[in-house]
Amino acid sequence: MNAYSRRMNSVQFFEIQANDPAAAISFYSGVFGWTFEKQVFAPIDYWQIKSDGINGGLLGRPVPVPAGPAGTNAYVCSIEVADYDATWEKILAAGGREAMAKFPVPGKCWQGYFIDTEGNTVGIFQVDPSAGL
Repeated sequence: MNAYSRRMNSVQFFEIQANDPAAAISFYSGVFGWTFEKQVFAPIDYWQIKSDGINGGLLGRPVPVPAGPAGTNAYVCSIEVADYDATWEKILAAGGREAMAKFPVPGKCWQGYFIDTEGNTVGIFQVDPSAGL
């Protein structure tokens, strides 16, 4: 068993596509404090994302998104935050908008979804065992 075997079949990396990578970098660094490092290996513009959790990448969107209204056409990830309401305010101030309002997952957390400046749907949650009880 190698060092990576225990992580097989679990999410270890994520990617965000953006029409305007500079705007997306500004949004995510401002709201979540993530850092972005331009990579030179790819034939496309690509930035490595470093966060306190799993790391990821940001790239220029290779094809247009479907015309709205449309459901999410992606694998949606949720970000754990310390303070849901404070993070929500940062999201709105940075140009994000509501996809699904805050709701309790009883006995677990407060959850909600936003649409970033590039049209991507992302979730946030705050752990709270008393949520919805």
